Amino acid sequence: MRLTSFTDFGLRMLMRMAGDPARAFSTAELAGELGLSRNHLAKIMQHLSRTGLIDTRRGGGGGAVLARPAAAIGLGDIVRLLEAGQPLVDCFAPNGNSCSIDGRCRLKARLRSAETAFLDDLNHSTLADIALAPQSPFSLAGQT
Repeated sequence: MRLTSFTDFGLRMLMRMAGDPARAFSTAELAGELGLSRNHLAKIMQHLSRTGLIDTRRGGGGGAVLARPAAAIGLGDIVRLLEAGQPLVDCFAPNGNSCSIDGRCRLKARLRSAETAFLDDLNHSTLADIALAPQSPFSLAGQT
């Protein structure tokens, strides 16, 4: 299974937010810290806000925070939210009736089962398990 960049960037953003849950993050701040497109992160933040995964506040001291504790957010649930509308294969799409072997295909059910198993397995871990702590100026990043 290949995840979209939307999901990849969303996971990185959420990992960072989980690493400092009391802090509100701006899109510009996260984009700069993670080396990602501010516009792309703004779209992701908007999507996550609409789904109730994050809360956003405007004005001074505003920004985005997790809507619930990171330990209560399964990774599979995050991927499901971010990949919504991105079917694993075309025949999973709501209008994906263009398959020439539809009705005789025995692959579709296996792919659906594998996709479900993948997401369920991810839910054995939470956002807290992969939280990304802020970088310290004294960190040993880049050293082996």
